[in-house]
Amino acid sequence: MKIDDLFNILHNSVESQYNGRKISLKDMAKRLGISMRTYQDWKLGRAKPQAAATVMQMLGMLEDEEIIRAVRKINKLKDQ
Repeated sequence: MKIDDLFNILHNSVESQYNGRKISLKDMAKRLGISMRTYQDWKLGRAKPQAAATVMQMLGMLEDEEIIRAVRKINKLKDQ
């Protein structure tokens, strides 16, 4: 699987979380704290952030319940 496929899946999942409301590249980039251009390059596969690919591979090693626990821990750190 290519990194742009992963970003598209995650972008669509975030939109689903918000009842299918479309989220612009600009809004998503702002939420992630990056430039819209950077996010656009990731989504289109023009740039391949190695760290993101590694994180996705690691998440892919986990069972669903463990993914939820890990994401909750990450969210707690983000809020600090």
